[in-house]
Amino acid sequence: MGDLSVSQVAVRKKLLAMFFFIIAFTLSLVGRLAWIQIVRADELYDQAWDQWNRSIPTRSPRGSIYDRHGRLLAGSNTVETVVALPPRIEDPRLTAELLAPLLEMSADELYRLVTMHRHSIYLKRKVEPEVSQAVRNLELPGIVFTTEGKRYYPNGTLASQILGFVGMDQAWAGVEVYYEDYLKGREGRILFPSDARGRQIPHEVRRYVLPKDGMNLYLTVDETIQYIVERELARAMLEFQPRQAMVIVADPRTGAILAAAAKPDFDPLRYGDFDEKYWPLAPATQSFEPGSTFKMTTLAASIEEGLYNENEYFFCTGYASVAGHNIGCWTAGRGHGSISYLLAVESSCNPAFINLGQRLGKEKLFQYINAFGYGQKTGLDYPGESAGLVFNLSQVGPLELATSSFGQGVSVTPLQQVMAVSAMANGGYLMKPYLVREIRDSDGSVVYERKPEVVRQVISRETSQKITWIMENVVLKGSGINAGIEGYRIAGKTGTAQKVGPGGTYIGGEYIVSFIGFVPIGDPQVIIYVAVDGATRGAQWGSQIAAPISRRIMVDVLNYLQIAPSERPPLPEARLVEVPELFELTVNEAAALLDTQGLLLRLVGEGQYIVNQTPKAGAKVPQQTQIVVYLGDSKALPGGAIGLPDLRGFTAREVGDVLNWLGLHLAAEGSGVAVGQEPAAGTPVQRGDLIKVYFSSPLELER
Repeated sequence: MGDLSVSQVAVRKKLLAMFFFIIAFTLSLVGRLAWIQIVRADELYDQAWDQWNRSIPTRSPRGSIYDRHGRLLAGSNTVETVVALPPRIEDPRLTAELLAPLLEMSADELYRLVTMHRHSIYLKRKVEPEVSQAVRNLELPGIVFTTEGKRYYPNGTLASQILGFVGMDQAWAGVEVYYEDYLKGREGRILFPSDARGRQIPHEVRRYVLPKDGMNLYLTVDETIQYIVERELARAMLEFQPRQAMVIVADPRTGAILAAAAKPDFDPLRYGDFDEKYWPLAPATQSFEPGSTFKMTTLAASIEEGLYNENEYFFCTGYASVAGHNIGCWTAGRGHGSISYLLAVESSCNPAFINLGQRLGKEKLFQYINAFGYGQKTGLDYPGESAGLVFNLSQVGPLELATSSFGQGVSVTPLQQVMAVSAMANGGYLMKPYLVREIRDSDGSVVYERKPEVVRQVISRETSQKITWIMENVVLKGSGINAGIEGYRIAGKTGTAQKVGPGGTYIGGEYIVSFIGFVPIGDPQVIIYVAVDGATRGAQWGSQIAAPISRRIMVDVLNYLQIAPSERPPLPEARLVEVPELFELTVNEAAALLDTQGLLLRLVGEGQYIVNQTPKAGAKVPQQTQIVVYLGDSKALPGGAIGLPDLRGFTAREVGDVLNWLGLHLAAEGSGVAVGQEPAAGTPVQRGDLIKVYFSSPLELER
């Protein structure tokens, strides 16, 4: 009995253990089932859906970019992309060989793609319609199509540096990349069920997840003003043959950018064919010594602090001695003599501005330099803006104070110059510049609207009015006379700055010439800045190169905007001047002589001295007339064989005069300005030879 009892107890224990084991196992199965069916149900369903279904991405149309009046600057076409579904391809080798000539790819590369262990892969993106149709006609199993947007720019290179460009999947420059998150939209997908091998299940329903269109940008830029600016820049590149030329036009009341460009530029559809240094918008991303246009900052500070009196006299000896250094005036040692401070501003006298800077002291001068926004980014909605470079106050000694007061030793951007002078024009308010006025969604609803933003008030309205009056005198009687427009009250200032090399030393004979001005006085609606870097033809003075460019742009802009004249135009006879005798003068001597009379100097040939001119000395001509001169070293026109001069940029009349001087005959083709010639410049020719010259609009030639 005892043994039987022990055996029964053991059996009961085993049964009990087995019971609890079964209960525990059952509970674990129930728990696992609950975990799968309840807790992870959604997650596992999504994973299963991904295994059952395959998808092909469909990219949304990129948002368009318009000018201030709704004119299209950048848009997108819907094009097709060729996609391979490797599990569905029946004969990969044949498929590759048939597609190779249509897609302009090697058969081996296509074979590698169509045999990859992926459910879908791009073969050729954004193909032309005729290519997609040819592929479709082959009816190849496993070859399908998806849609994408392809960027286009209806105006070619116009505003290319503002707009930037788009690569295969995203933007890389300009407002295209700055506003990428708004423009790019959201990707959609084509979904279809498949078996374990990735083959589409017959008769099953496809799903199409619609892409979301990108938003549209409406710029402050005016397409017409942009065209005017780029046309004149193209002409300047022909006429003066510089390294670079740039212009920025803005509304000084709001900070809205109406146009901005630099030449050379690039084609946004072929951006890879151009040097990448031409991609950015130079007026915002490049900085350089401003020269005399910066003097307006010193002048504004002096007026605001009560340290300027236009009737006070100053004696210019031709240089100023500062900390053991003689800093010369632009008169090259001759000096202006005894002049009023008003005349000192009109004639851009360096020693006079050094004196004003010394009166202010470094703390006050640099307080205003910083208040006008120099040495800091303006906040323009554009990538890569430069902050420029100004001295820290701890670095400023007597010499740095002197040079900064007339625009040397500091580095600023054209955009900073425009916003600073805008503050001088609009009553003293520094505005924040902007390029995008509105952002709208695909339904046309406004999702963002930019309002003018005041950064700070820098000077009083009274100081603004005073400096405006002084700058008007610069255009009426000073170095800015060649920017004047009959009937309009224009305020402006020229600048000529010697270029600084990589080592911080000045480069002999290389200058950046500039002009900044606004119109009309009293209600400034347009401000313009022009800079020409390293001109190889023409007198390198702001009054001789930049001011005339500004005038040509401003005339067309005023007409386009229908801004009425400020006053009744004086009679034409009141503006006639007598052409001086320029024979045997150097270029600088002639430029100084013409500059005081409001005449322009155009150079032909090579050499030290002027040996002929048109119009001739003594002729009565309107101000702003071009005096074309021929240069030589012998003080006489060359005889015998001569090197044919470069005639690009000259009008037909000017070309005819020059060739007549040299005893050559003209065969003209086209109209406008000279854009080409046969024989080429520098070719030896004999008197009596026929020279063929081609004339055209420079902007049309560029396109």
